[in-house]
Amino acid sequence: MKRLAYLFSIVGICILFLAGCNNKSNSKEVTAVGSTALQPLVEQAAEQYDSKSNGKITVQGGGSGTGLSQVSQGSVSIGNSDIFANHQLGIDAKKLLDHQVAVVGIAPVTNKDVGVTNLSTKQLKAIFTGKITNWKQVGGKSQKIVVINRVKGSGTRTTFENAILGNQSSVNTQEQDSNGTVKKILSKTPGSISYLSFSFLDKTLQPLSIDNIYPNNKNVTNNKWKIWSYEHMYTQTNPSKEAKEFIKYLQSKKIQSTLVKKLGYISIHDMKVIKNSDNTVIKK
Repeated sequence: MKRLAYLFSIVGICILFLAGCNNKSNSKEVTAVGSTALQPLVEQAAEQYDSKSNGKITVQGGGSGTGLSQVSQGSVSIGNSDIFANHQLGIDAKKLLDHQVAVVGIAPVTNKDVGVTNLSTKQLKAIFTGKITNWKQVGGKSQKIVVINRVKGSGTRTTFENAILGNQSSVNTQEQDSNGTVKKILSKTPGSISYLSFSFLDKTLQPLSIDNIYPNNKNVTNNKWKIWSYEHMYTQTNPSKEAKEFIKYLQSKKIQSTLVKKLGYISIHDMKVIKNSDNTVIKK
């Protein structure tokens, strides 16, 4: 009996040891979910970071609403978001920590063949609220305007609508769940218009200036270009050491001056203004 009890004791110790090892291994895993506008930066930073550490970073999209919801529930380590947490319904922002890792500009973008390169704020608002329906009305081709929106819960959509539509509602139209999908549809759909973060702009599309102000990083840093947002990585109030170290890596001068700028984002250190959670913009 004593020998049997001793064997059970040894087995129990082994089980506890293995469980402890597993927990230690799991604690090194970091999952970041949410904003598709921030996703390219986090993915590439994770690739670089993984090669230098023993941790494992998993990055997924899904939109800012999904990221905020999942980090609030404790389902993921980090919730990536283009908007402040208190702008998302159902989220208690007081229970989350905000880590700002970049700034993203957002531009209205069209199919290359519409024949328009500049709109006034009033014209852009009229297009997205359905009052202007043909490009000829704003100096382009006689062609039907096809509005492509992001899904509700998208931080990119929230930022665009706050800046351009104010308290008016967007026209009821097709909705897509990611910057990448919108980009593909715009390039193939005659007469189409939507909005994309700067990091997704290229020669296959036509970005629009607004009131003759061009969408570029310099104009964002001083708030001449009004459609921009911080890229947030939200954690719970007591994040894991691994999550904190990965976020610190993204905020480092090295990543801010290299990868952030390479991918079309704006370094948090370059901003000459500060935007508060109530959308008030003040000079630094």
